[in-house]
Amino acid sequence: MNRECLSTAGAPAAVGPYSQAVRAGETVYLSGQIGLVPETGKMVDGDVSAQAGQALKNLSAVLAAAGLGTEHVVKTVVFITDMAHFPAVNEVYKTFFQAPYPARSCVAVSALPMGALVEVEAIAVR
Repeated sequence: MNRECLSTAGAPAAVGPYSQAVRAGETVYLSGQIGLVPETGKMVDGDVSAQAGQALKNLSAVLAAAGLGTEHVVKTVVFITDMAHFPAVNEVYKTFFQAPYPARSCVAVSALPMGALVEVEAIAVR
């Protein structure tokens, strides 16, 4: 199997031993993105909506590095630290994805890296 690791300066550098994305054939697996601002490496100012928006901008930048857009995403997983944030994250999410929407899971977790409130990962197909 051919495997290509992808990265872009348009999204935060990995904060651990992983790639921003890996292409395997026509499928691209995108690592989770949080609300870090690529230029500063710091969390975006604001609430969960601001963090979700930045996380999705970061995810979009990685997609672009793969030559893809949000229309190529077939599955996302959204991790949030409080299920009460679900409606706010949905409002931001629907500004990045249009119908037909990708399949999605949303999971509440006790904590995320760097104190993030939300993280989004995706699978995209050319």
